[in-house]
Amino acid sequence: MRDAQLEAIKTYLFLKIACRNKPLWELFLNGMFNDMNVEELELTENVRQIFNNNKAAIALFQYARLKDKKGKQLAPELESYIKQHADEIDFEAAFKKIFYGVSYTDYLFSLPMGAGKTYLMAAYIYLDLYFAQNEPNNPCFAHNFMVMAPSGLKSSIVPSLKHIKEFDPSWIIPEPTATQLRRLIKFEILDEQKTANKSNQIKNPNAQKINNHQPLEDLMGLVAITNAEKVILDRYNTDQDPSLFTEEELKKIELANELRDIIGVLPNLAIYIDEVHHAADGEIKLRQVITSEWTKKNMFNSVLGFSGTPYLESAERLNFSEEFSIKNTDLANVVYYYPLIEGIDNFLKNPDVKFTDNNTETIVTNGVKEFLEKYGDLVYANGTCAKLAIYCGQIETLEEIIYPLVAEIVSSYGLNPTDVILKYHGGNKEYPQPEGSKTAFASLDTTLSKIKIILLVQIGKEGWDCKSLTGVILPQKGVCPTNMVLQTSCRCLRQVVKNSKETALIWLNKFNADKLNRQLEQQQNITLKEFSNKSSSGSKMIERFSRMEHMKVPPIDFYQLKVSYETLIIDDANNPAKRLQDDRVLALSDISLVHQQDMEGKEIKTYEQENEENVRTSFRWWLQQIAKESFGTLTVSDLKSCEKELKDIFAKITTEKDDATIENNKFNHQRIRSLIRQAFAPIRDFKVTEEVVPEQANLLQIEKFISPVENSEKFYPDQQSVNEIITWDAKPPQQELTPEQKAKIEELKAMGVDVSALLKPKTDPYPERNQTYHYLPYRFDSGLEMRFLSEEILPLIKDKDLEVYFNGDDTLTEFKINCYAKSGNKWQYRGKYVPDFLLISRNAAKQIDKVIIIETKGEGFAAKFKDRLDFMQNEFVQKNNDAFGYKRFDFLYLEDTLSAEQRRKKTIQAINDFFNM
Repeated sequence: MRDAQLEAIKTYLFLKIACRNKPLWELFLNGMFNDMNVEELELTENVRQIFNNNKAAIALFQYARLKDKKGKQLAPELESYIKQHADEIDFEAAFKKIFYGVSYTDYLFSLPMGAGKTYLMAAYIYLDLYFAQNEPNNPCFAHNFMVMAPSGLKSSIVPSLKHIKEFDPSWIIPEPTATQLRRLIKFEILDEQKTANKSNQIKNPNAQKINNHQPLEDLMGLVAITNAEKVILDRYNTDQDPSLFTEEELKKIELANELRDIIGVLPNLAIYIDEVHHAADGEIKLRQVITSEWTKKNMFNSVLGFSGTPYLESAERLNFSEEFSIKNTDLANVVYYYPLIEGIDNFLKNPDVKFTDNNTETIVTNGVKEFLEKYGDLVYANGTCAKLAIYCGQIETLEEIIYPLVAEIVSSYGLNPTDVILKYHGGNKEYPQPEGSKTAFASLDTTLSKIKIILLVQIGKEGWDCKSLTGVILPQKGVCPTNMVLQTSCRCLRQVVKNSKETALIWLNKFNADKLNRQLEQQQNITLKEFSNKSSSGSKMIERFSRMEHMKVPPIDFYQLKVSYETLIIDDANNPAKRLQDDRVLALSDISLVHQQDMEGKEIKTYEQENEENVRTSFRWWLQQIAKESFGTLTVSDLKSCEKELKDIFAKITTEKDDATIENNKFNHQRIRSLIRQAFAPIRDFKVTEEVVPEQANLLQIEKFISPVENSEKFYPDQQSVNEIITWDAKPPQQELTPEQKAKIEELKAMGVDVSALLKPKTDPYPERNQTYHYLPYRFDSGLEMRFLSEEILPLIKDKDLEVYFNGDDTLTEFKINCYAKSGNKWQYRGKYVPDFLLISRNAAKQIDKVIIIETKGEGFAAKFKDRLDFMQNEFVQKNNDAFGYKRFDFLYLEDTLSAEQRRKKTIQAINDFFNM
């Protein structure tokens, strides 16, 4: 099995055995993954006490501080909110929200296409049955399994799921146990469409397949494969009007009800969902079925999702309070993630991605010609020939433009178009489905197929498993859904021969290339350049060296602003009855204005849009809602102490209509409930303690200094220069002498003459090494940083007694400044700032004397982090200079909008003014 599968199995067994198959929200709530030392955190005493007494608080704080592959913190706003409002957060409710509010176990395993998700499902099934056989009463292990594909993909994914039957359990479980388990398993493919006629009791033929395995209550080893549509259709009941449904819809609902009723009887059932990111509304309905029906009828085990792209198409909002929420585009229940880039040259082909602004015909011509030249004669070791898929978007485009063009090209290569080109689409009135195309498409990945080029319309975007597919062309916008460019492009990456070095070709127009790049960045944290042709893209071991000792770089002394907050109760008995009489409690809804225009854009009239929604309520239900939304901080009994005042408010914000109490839509009811809860809370204030504390930071954390495998273009200097600089550090190389010079020196030596003066070292090719490089090489995030060091600052200081060091790698430096912004008289924490460069001078004792902090980010950075830049330019510089008693620090910001000459002049001015040069 592949490394991706083996690591996923380790995670699965950990969750099953060590974590007892518990839901993720429960594991976080109990601090299962906590590894944070609270004492090392900068917290108020109140928050520290909450963390010490509440494992869930630490877990949520740790969750907020997680970083992605590129080191970007996932939820810095949540971290700040927890620090300021820890005593207001219901951490249990927060984790339940994060993990979709389900009570059952729900894990998601993310592996890229080609990693073997189908076989991984089979491995989990056999492992569960192995442990269930040994411990039949242990609820952690499933006895029966339902494998599902999302409704919209059933035609392509369900067939591939059938490969579960081909899995050899001896790969993970020793014999003879593996063979015994294989005999235990009973596979059922629930793909019947027609009503069963042979049973008087069961009409659904798929339900009949399950019912055949009696007694169901004791069943173990059933593996049923189907699509979600067969079990999530809305249940029809007697309260609904049958006329609302067509006869066909009623029949489908009846069959779905019958199937899910019988599924609910299966003991210790686990649900596996393939390509779970496509489940969308269907998955929500499936969750409803699981929660409302299956978990109540029998011992339900778990839901396992599998996806190569565990991301939401649009961000979902997680509300932690009425005032604070965060947006999330990741599926929260991912327990294992294997990145796409790690699969390339492992179990995926290495892609060469090319794109151009040319028209469709030019892109297709270039792509087909390059494919035929590179792979036209390629036959893989399993006997299949290399194939190219061209996505055409519309049937007319395929038939009228693409096919004639490709036919002409292949003919010029001596190939018969009818032999090597397959047209595959669903057909329309003008162009019916090509005869025999369905069979030809199904047999593409066999030795029987001699097809080299496949022309597709609305087919083959996902779930298509054709390992001999070696190239893909997406020549225009719309040939595949814009949110599936990544999945479609990757169709050609499945490896044919295990552990072999195989390549693939992808041709795109500019639009699809931009979409692919964006989806790679969002979903895989890599760029199109990193994705394309990985083996030759410069990703290799970067050998790094510390020069801290050689340069004798001391720790940098500075002063850090430290702000502490202490919560003060101003008035504990705050008279809520009096506060509830304040008219400001009656918050009004925002007015929504509608502007009506004619065809010329002239405004005809403006009117207020009315909210006609009638929300029924009652005073008792209203009180319960207020208490429920307080997350346990306020009870209905507390509210009833002010029943008179609350009834007055309720009467003002509701109306009577048709013998029912209705919310008055002119009021903001959510805001009113919040203000009522605030009336019962003690009046608080904060005591802010501000102090400036001395700190010392190393510019290189040796323990974190490693030699990474990365794209060499990000590093400076190059590896050869690095090695030469290290050699010069050790001992300046001797000047090479001619044979005549060597003979003369030997003569002089024999005469007793001192010849050391004649053996002068070479001229140092890297004189800048004495003014920079506290480690080698530097890793830069932008070309501007690299150019600033090599082309701008080093030439400026070559004749000056100054040194410049890159500090921008936050994984290596300790010099990070806590930044605050002042709001009124109070400081608000804005996060840490890591300076790009430090330009320093030294005193007579060779200690750091003066420092210019230099920032080289662009306009976007300035706008996004304005508070931090303002803090650095003002408070940090001023407070440090005051503390040291002299002008020790200065801050220089060089925008990327400046030309190199403008940055040079600005830098020279700063050096002359600050260092008095």
